[in-house]
Amino acid sequence: MSSTIFSRNNRLVYLYVMPAIIVMSLIVLWPFLYNVVISLSNMNLTHFKDWRIVGLNNYWAVLSDGTFWYFFFKTILWTVLNLIFHVGIGVMLALIINEDIKAKSFFRTLLILPWAVPQYITALTWRGMFNSEYGAINILLGRLFGIELPWLSTEWGAFAACLITNIWLGFPFMMIVALGALQSIPRSLYEAAEIDGASRWQQFKNITVPLIKPVMVPAITLGVIWTFNNFNVVWLVSNGGEPSDKTHILVSWVYKAGFTYFRMGYAAAFSMVIFFILLIFSWRFIMKTKATENVYS
Repeated sequence: MSSTIFSRNNRLVYLYVMPAIIVMSLIVLWPFLYNVVISLSNMNLTHFKDWRIVGLNNYWAVLSDGTFWYFFFKTILWTVLNLIFHVGIGVMLALIINEDIKAKSFFRTLLILPWAVPQYITALTWRGMFNSEYGAINILLGRLFGIELPWLSTEWGAFAACLITNIWLGFPFMMIVALGALQSIPRSLYEAAEIDGASRWQQFKNITVPLIKPVMVPAITLGVIWTFNNFNVVWLVSNGGEPSDKTHILVSWVYKAGFTYFRMGYAAAFSMVIFFILLIFSWRFIMKTKATENVYS
């Protein structure tokens, strides 16, 4: 009797989760498997319909291409700089807002706005502000310091413009995550530390950091993945990698290789390399930082 009931319950569970399984298979699993197949093919503009499997040729082409390693360096630089500012600004603002200050709700809402506004609107707005002729940034720099910078007309100027835009977009997420973690820390721990004569820095180092770590590590991992794959900001602010296709990171170059130059097999292999880079990083980062350990044990 219990076996029959158990079997019926199983069928009911499968029935409930079946729509989710079907949807996930259609929008995640099938495109992923199709991408793997394309990455092993010679699909391009001249072989769009009559493509065939050519093995690992595309992967070799990606890894032996100097373009990959150059954009890989820029992507690492892009990700590291963004995360430093995202986490640094986010945690600093969270510490301030966590204090007993006036208009706390107003400031918290105001600081979330950059994250709430759609990325493409923010990217296009900042692109206009960085315009060399009539952009607000150069007008302000000219009036205050008498200088004008070639933001979008040079490789590293455009890179800096994309970086500033993405920092503006990314710090509110880290701030909210850090603020939630800070509010869960018992006040009694700080009171005991004050009685023992601990300074504010010692309290931050020995209480705050260890207790927000289990929350911040997964947030940083997500931040790395989102920043590494942040196509919108780089593409829109730099106008598709301009000047001269030098402002790309890996993910924007994949898009251009696939949908501008129609090197589909190459682009698919490129995207799989990006996937494995992020998979290995995420796994090792979480394991090394031991984010799932109980800090109270």
